[in-house]
Amino acid sequence: MAENGERRDPKSHRTPSQIRRMNRTYDKKPERRKARSNANKARRMLGLKKGDPRDAHHVKPQRSGGPTTKKNLKAVHRSKNRAWRSEKPTTQYRPPSSRKK
Repeated sequence: MAENGERRDPKSHRTPSQIRRMNRTYDKKPERRKARSNANKARRMLGLKKGDPRDAHHVKPQRSGGPTTKKNLKAVHRSKNRAWRSEKPTTQYRPPSSRKK
């Protein structure tokens, strides 16, 4: 049963109060604060304002050791910057020897 008679979100199956509670604790984690700070710094370097449909794209990704410098940044539309996973094939190659006969 939902908390306090609240309706559950059809996608996440959580009530609004559960979602708020999760967001409060998740956003306070040190690694999330640092990532958010780096993202804000990158947006400032490129001069992107609130409401701008572009994101600060790291040419060499941060997870691969790419720095947040003007040289490693470019402004890209958010649909291209955030949807890169869907453009790559999801099937993995399996060598012929591992396939079932």
